[in-house]
Amino acid sequence: MLYVYILRCNDGSFYVGTARDLYVRVKAHNDGRGVAYTFKRRPVWLVYSEAFISEAEAIQRERQLKDWSRAKKEVLVAGDLHSLKRLSKRRS
Repeated sequence: MLYVYILRCNDGSFYVGTARDLYVRVKAHNDGRGVAYTFKRRPVWLVYSEAFISEAEAIQRERQLKDWSRAKKEVLVAGDLHSLKRLSKRRS
């Protein structure tokens, strides 16, 4: 099982990553053994996660979420599917 997760950093920013053991990975971020981005933004909080059996699907989803705007990540974390659908519409 592979997880795609979103952390909310102490400065309010988001970090998107993948992990096999979600709670061990979040602890590593908070212990300063995570990536450089979260090191100076500790503590971090797990605010969203999805589980995948396929590593390819998890990596694809991670890339998708990393490309999303802050606003889209906010509504995903909040579980506001109506707003997520609205933000996902193409602007013409």
